[in-house]
Amino acid sequence: MNRLQKDKYEDHHTHVPYYPFQDEGEWELAKFLTTHLTQTEITHFLKLKWPSFTSAQQLCGWMDNLPSGPEWQCTMLTLQDCPTTRPICLIWRDAKTVVEDMLSNPVFANYMTFDPHIIMQGGEREYNGATLVPIIITSDKTPVMRHMGGLEMHPIFITIGNIQSDIRMQATSHTWHCVGFMPVPDFDVHPDFQTILSAHLFHSCMDTIFASLKHTAQYGVPMTDALGYVRNCFTPLIAYIADLPEQQLVACIAKNASPVTTATLSQFSDTFPHPPRSGAHTLRQIQELCAVVHPWDITNFQKKAKAIKLLGVHLPFWRDWKYADPACFLNGEMLHSCHKFFFDHPLKWCKEIARHHVLDTRYKTQHKRIGVHHFTSGISHVKQMTGHDHRDIQHTIVPMIAKSSPAIMPLFVYTICSLVEFIYKAQNPVHTNASIASMVDALAEFHLNRQSIIDAGAQWGTSGVKMDFNIPKLEVMQSFAQNIKDNGTLMQYTADVTECLLITHCKLSFERTSWQANTFVDQIVTLLNREENIHCFDLYLLLHKSTQLLENLIVVEDEEVSTINPLFSFMTRILPDEELSFSGPHHFRNFFANPKGFLSSSGAVAFHVTVKPNRVGITVTQMEDLYPFPHTTQYINHYIHIASGSDLTPLWSPSLGRFNVWHKCHIQQHSSFRSRYLMHSQVIQAYPCSEEHLFRVHDAVLLSCPDTDNITSQHSLVSYLYSDPFSDVAQIKTIFSPKVHTSVELPSYLASPLAFVEYFTVCADPMANREGMGLYRVQHPPTNNVTASPSSYYAVVPLTDIVHAVELVLVFETSITRINPSKESCLEAYEQYYVNSFADKESFNVMC
Repeated sequence: MNRLQKDKYEDHHTHVPYYPFQDEGEWELAKFLTTHLTQTEITHFLKLKWPSFTSAQQLCGWMDNLPSGPEWQCTMLTLQDCPTTRPICLIWRDAKTVVEDMLSNPVFANYMTFDPHIIMQGGEREYNGATLVPIIITSDKTPVMRHMGGLEMHPIFITIGNIQSDIRMQATSHTWHCVGFMPVPDFDVHPDFQTILSAHLFHSCMDTIFASLKHTAQYGVPMTDALGYVRNCFTPLIAYIADLPEQQLVACIAKNASPVTTATLSQFSDTFPHPPRSGAHTLRQIQELCAVVHPWDITNFQKKAKAIKLLGVHLPFWRDWKYADPACFLNGEMLHSCHKFFFDHPLKWCKEIARHHVLDTRYKTQHKRIGVHHFTSGISHVKQMTGHDHRDIQHTIVPMIAKSSPAIMPLFVYTICSLVEFIYKAQNPVHTNASIASMVDALAEFHLNRQSIIDAGAQWGTSGVKMDFNIPKLEVMQSFAQNIKDNGTLMQYTADVTECLLITHCKLSFERTSWQANTFVDQIVTLLNREENIHCFDLYLLLHKSTQLLENLIVVEDEEVSTINPLFSFMTRILPDEELSFSGPHHFRNFFANPKGFLSSSGAVAFHVTVKPNRVGITVTQMEDLYPFPHTTQYINHYIHIASGSDLTPLWSPSLGRFNVWHKCHIQQHSSFRSRYLMHSQVIQAYPCSEEHLFRVHDAVLLSCPDTDNITSQHSLVSYLYSDPFSDVAQIKTIFSPKVHTSVELPSYLASPLAFVEYFTVCADPMANREGMGLYRVQHPPTNNVTASPSSYYAVVPLTDIVHAVELVLVFETSITRINPSKESCLEAYEQYYVNSFADKESFNVMC
């Protein structure tokens, strides 16, 4: 706040906070114009002549004079007399200034963690105190301008590890700041030397951007935190998020070697982790090489560097960053090392063996659930997918490939299953020694049985069947366990955030230029500084409106977290009574706090149905017409008899009373990993036949046992399935409740919605299942038992008995011939189904 108050217009702000703009509306308009339009487009807009600024030049001048943050600049670079087709212009700002800005930002004050740093001098402890500010970097090369020949830049982003990982993982929370746009020039040299010269330029640019942070890591610098306290801060580099080629660039390692271990191409398929390739070892190799060949004798230096698996860069940017070691700060990265690896290799193996048309048919036929990606056109024709697509296919690939081809043996399925299990376990947001050991065991099982992939003829290369697994990303997985122990869960270092930042921080800004090559760099610097001014002025206005001290804005953490949005949280604390608009992570609904909702008996699951039912006041006969199930009245009477202890209420009866019916409901749980965090709600469907739904749509659920209702417990699915003679996996046929006048108070067992369910029976458990998947198989009850007693295969239960939505995957060889299978009819068109524990990470954690 003190820095912002040094602005030359502070005297005007005392009377008009939005100066030089008239009011909040004009400020919002100015932001929109500046961040979305070019100057030419702004000029056309301002011909309307109603704002107080009348030209694009005047508006831009006002924006340029707002309180500023870390300033952008341009530096012209040359590289040892190596000519380029365009000048080399580094657009950057000082990384230490950006870190100071993040550390002092009050928006993140409630989400900062500071650990003490003890300094020992001569065997005695110094009590001057210090604070670690861990530095996390990410980068990725991207095209930023379609209109200038596909201009490529190399954006560099930075954040600090003091901010909670849940905040950092949200690209829209503004915890990541861009500190540089490196050029990707075309050198006027032989193509063989383009890579090494680009690598030299990358490390030279990194030296320029992070020079001040290296000094801070070595000697410490006083920095002010969000509450105004001055801390003696040190800035070690603890993580660099990048895909594999970028990791090799950072570590200065050749493409046929691991960036973090001593393994080379022929060792990538080894079943054990190789020793780490320490930074000291790499620097020693470089030093010995420089003693033999001058580093700018490019031809000879590159040749000898490749011989010892080096990239050919003699000055890595991390060489003088205290404690920086690529073997430590280059962590396993989930998006590329796992999800894209799955698309490039395991999915390709499955497609090769499972026959494309069969796999496509299975995905098309799979039951469609709300909120779950359904591959309507199959998966075999798709050549390029997003990370979300990769994850969605992982959810069902194991049961989908079962018996899809005569070449699919159970051991092949088990091998793929082991690899998917490893990927799931690596994504845990919380790890223990036991969970890490389980993850390592899953990878070991894959390696133990991977010969089944070769035996099936699934591993193909350019010259035929490949007999090895020398896959770089497979070798990187061997380091995951040590990465987690050193730096925490890998999910906080995923490149998903980077992919979003490339759009929000790069491409949109660059496309607002006038496309003139001779002024392009100056325009970009100006645009970036204006964006920074806008963010600073927005924060200034928030603080100016608040009448509270910042110390009073730090509050105790919420007991339940539905989403983490630091800006929303900050605004509601400093301006609780003012209506404001902003963009940020979507705040999903907390059904536990809904006074009109319902909770399970343990309070672990929340339920929600709409205030207005889909069908109001229908009779039991009309309900049987909608949902043609026999003996509806008998099942409801049976439930009432059991729930009331034979003490029947005279206020309502199913034969004479009326019903309200819902076609769907929402259920919500706490995370099984961290109970404070709420999960997105799941939608459970119970649609009758209609013009929209030609077949009835009935989702499957997991029902609580009579003696437990706690979904957050770590019980396996066995405790649910075998606690009763009949399975607790059921299909929701109808969601209903008695309709009475609002003045009538029904007993508790009729006060909340009920569900008519059909129980599945267990026909195979993972221990007895020889198909290699480790999944339960359930089946519909025998058709000759439709008229059985109400407690057998059909029942009415309280809606609050549901503990989890369940995904059932068809056992395709058990189809019922009289029904044509489709995504709508599939849960009626087959006799047996797999209970898919891979449906999502929460299901996997609870059921496995």
